Amino acid sequence: MTKKYQLKNWLIILLLFFGINKSFSQNLAPGTPIVEEYGRRKLLFSDELDSLNQDGLRPNLSVQSLFLSPNKEENKISYTVFPVQSTMLYNSKRPYGYGGFGMHNGRGYEQYISAGGYGRLGFLYLQLQPEFVFAQNKNYQGFGSDFSRQVLNDRFHYWNRNDRPELLANGNSSRLWWGQSSLTARFGGFETGISTRTLWWGPGQWSSLTFSGNAESFPHLTLNSHRPLKTFMGHFEGQLIVGRLESSGMPASQDDTLNELYFLPLDDDWRYLNAINISYQPKWVPGLYLGFIRTFQQYSAKQGDQFRDYFPIFDAFQKKEFFQDGNSVAFDSEARDQQATLFFKFLSKKAKFEIYGEYGRRDHALTWRDAILNPEHSRAYLMGFQKLISLGKKNTYLQIRSEIVHQQESVNRYIRYEGLGGRTSWSTHYQVRGFTNRGKALGSGIGTGSNGQTFEVAVVEGFNKLGIMVERIANHQDFYYRAFGQDSEMLPWVDFTVGILANRKWNDFLLGSQFQLVNGTNYQWQSDPSTNEFFPKGKNMLSFHGKIHLVYLIGTNR
Repeated sequence: MTKKYQLKNWLIILLLFFGINKSFSQNLAPGTPIVEEYGRRKLLFSDELDSLNQDGLRPNLSVQSLFLSPNKEENKISYTVFPVQSTMLYNSKRPYGYGGFGMHNGRGYEQYISAGGYGRLGFLYLQLQPEFVFAQNKNYQGFGSDFSRQVLNDRFHYWNRNDRPELLANGNSSRLWWGQSSLTARFGGFETGISTRTLWWGPGQWSSLTFSGNAESFPHLTLNSHRPLKTFMGHFEGQLIVGRLESSGMPASQDDTLNELYFLPLDDDWRYLNAINISYQPKWVPGLYLGFIRTFQQYSAKQGDQFRDYFPIFDAFQKKEFFQDGNSVAFDSEARDQQATLFFKFLSKKAKFEIYGEYGRRDHALTWRDAILNPEHSRAYLMGFQKLISLGKKNTYLQIRSEIVHQQESVNRYIRYEGLGGRTSWSTHYQVRGFTNRGKALGSGIGTGSNGQTFEVAVVEGFNKLGIMVERIANHQDFYYRAFGQDSEMLPWVDFTVGILANRKWNDFLLGSQFQLVNGTNYQWQSDPSTNEFFPKGKNMLSFHGKIHLVYLIGTNR
């Protein structure tokens, strides 16, 4: 297949997936506390949002769809004031948590504030919603220096392929940022413009393999559909972006001596990002959504000036297309990092139930045969569900939901990497230093090479909620098996948490809280020297993680 033929096919697909739709108020940021969970839950028991939202990834919720009349037409000249959001976070002894639109989730106190609104003038849409984040960034007990040289090499093996430092700043830090702002124009079903709004691609409730609300948003140019396209096959949606990613500028460890010996300083160059997202709702299976995502990133200094340098997402998937003399030097010399994911979601309103999954792969397969026969190589996946059970009272339900995220390398690493316990991890790269922005993962925030399971049960009524959540995170399993996997006396570092969740609505105010006790067993893979040397016990750390969300529904009159 020629490159010209491939490009023609991609252009036809793009024209198909970007459709004509009716405009309405700008959407709230994905991951907006309390509000988004309420909207996603509402999709399971109410038809009220159907005419405004057909997105199978995450609910694209607007102020109008949630708080105003869903049938209200928007004037050619109009404006909307967004809810004022405040999040307070506190970690007692160590960092914990993820999400929060770029909050550090470090040790100590943090504050997030966001407010703004949007206006429409004909086909132009302006949204101003800046964000402010303050973080204490207190020092804490991080990775120790009393390991063997080989273990230290193994730890920095991953740090030098990623930008996930122990501290995101030295001491107190504050940042005022454009946040959820954008300036776009709509022509028919197209929307295009410049944006710093958060992207969340994929069906996950807490995590995503590509883009989530974990890292700070980044500036990007966008071309997207702003409503689904109805065709004889079903509904389609899509988005294409080019963006700019930044590094943290921080060393990996809190130990300066370790950094001097093992850390490779980060490149101060910014990274060029190109990504595409396509989703499809088949006409013949109501409630089913299928999708595809592909991303490329590259340091700007390595970028060329040809079409494929600006839009590498249209490159072939097979690695053999980039081989020269039996090696993939053509691709490696450009220092590109790519990943692709497939996802699904099935929603049944009759059963008040949704189930979803996402599978991703980072390393190019040599051929399609290689991809089919070895699907576990360089892969990650997540799966989850949500179920509502009526409790007899109107709009009162028992909500049960859960999600698992698996980023650990598969067992085929022992064959591919000549017996090593691991070589790379999901969202890391030996040249581009990880799929991150300002030191935080763009996708799942549970940690490099980590696996997580989350389970929640709660009684919900409208915005109100009271429940418990339990979570288990096996930290950096790739490092553990590379450094200690053959040592039966060393145990993995696993966090077990239990928490209380409570949301409440008073007039125009929403208050949400999440209080968790975090028991880090074998914390930082450290053993207790006071125990028997032949049967050492791990050191545990019990800490507290708490969040309080306050949302003021200004101007909604609800």
